[in-house]
Amino acid sequence: MAEVVIYTKSYCPFSKETKEMLDKKGVEYMELVIDDNKMLAAEMEAKSGRTDTPQVFINGERIGSGDDLKALESEGELDKLLNV
Repeated sequence: MAEVVIYTKSYCPFSKETKEMLDKKGVEYMELVIDDNKMLAAEMEAKSGRTDTPQVFINGERIGSGDDLKALESEGELDKLLNV
């Protein structure tokens, strides 16, 4: 299975929705909560060029936001990336 990393905020409904989607698929992921962690927030911004959450990475490649992940799912491409 692919390595999935998600930068989230604990209070972000989009982060919650993205995690629920991956949980339903049985995908293990590493969650990096950036709430009050300026270093993690800066790391996320440097890697993604974005400050909004969630930011999803699969095998080190930026996938984008939760909406981008949902789009991949609807196109039938997400399972290929996840190797499921």
